[in-house]
Amino acid sequence: MREAERGLHVTLEAVARTAGVSPATASRALNGTARVRDDLRSRVLAAADRLGYIPNAHAQALASSSNNTVGVICHDVGDPYFAAIASGVMAAAAERGLLVMLASTFREPGREIAYVSMLRAQRARAVLLIGSGFQDPSWERELAAELTPYARSGGRVAVVSRHRSLRVDTVLPENRAGAAALARALLGLGHRDFAVLTGPERLTTVADRLAGFRAALAEAGVVLPQDRVVEGAFTRDGGYAAAQELLRRGRPPTCVFAVTDVMAVGALAALRERGVRVPDDVSLAGFDDIPLVRELTPPLTTVALPLPTMGRAVLELALREPVGRRSRVERVRGEVVLRGSTGRCS
Repeated sequence: MREAERGLHVTLEAVARTAGVSPATASRALNGTARVRDDLRSRVLAAADRLGYIPNAHAQALASSSNNTVGVICHDVGDPYFAAIASGVMAAAAERGLLVMLASTFREPGREIAYVSMLRAQRARAVLLIGSGFQDPSWERELAAELTPYARSGGRVAVVSRHRSLRVDTVLPENRAGAAALARALLGLGHRDFAVLTGPERLTTVADRLAGFRAALAEAGVVLPQDRVVEGAFTRDGGYAAAQELLRRGRPPTCVFAVTDVMAVGALAALRERGVRVPDDVSLAGFDDIPLVRELTPPLTTVALPLPTMGRAVLELALREPVGRRSRVERVRGEVVLRGSTGRCS
């Protein structure tokens, strides 16, 4: 008996695994949007039949009204950073009578490419990538292979954050400059002993924020030792675990910079559990200014980005008529906001 007949939900990823291909290849083989080798197509179709795969009916229905559909792909819609940007996209889309399809990749590069392939198959009017790019040449090539023919056929693409080799319209938060400005503000409070809680450096946002912070410290003659840089998942739990690891390494610094507010929230919980007072014992700062951090005790020092405005901007950029073949970049400056989580270092 097939899985569908047993009442189990069969996903595109399951078909791809069974056929021994990537999700993007399985999607192309099933929807016919690009040429796939005959042997691969046969394997995918056989796997779909064996598993009883039924394409998402909602997606098929949206395909019929594709000119009114915008696809938004983020890393995790449960993350307040992405939720705030997505809210801006949705508000702007509603004003234009557009439908929004929202997908979370959970920072899996292959899943991002599969979603792009699906939106391309549905002939969505625009595809918006609102998560950080990956510093991964293989991922860049596969993504470009999906987006280039989509754009040639009239589809619109725009992204938030730096994507190294994609020649697409971009809303670019000035992550490096914002982190540098934050470092200078913290130096101005007298701090000289720092640690950074960072996400995976394969993410361009992480790499840029860490580089900007480190460069500003170096300009002031302050070294950030490698053992003071602790990597964790780009999440609240990742910040919690990274702060715990920092404390295990010995005497804490006077100031900790978490490269996102979400990580800073987790770090604050870990510091409290260990009896470390913020800011009396350790100052703590983040980046993004998600709404939650203003309500913390103490409220979080951060670099504020206009997140909903960035969502509006990326949609407007995608829908604006292109000017030649040159991609457009709208830079977004971050503003340092000093709050109660940081204090002067005597």
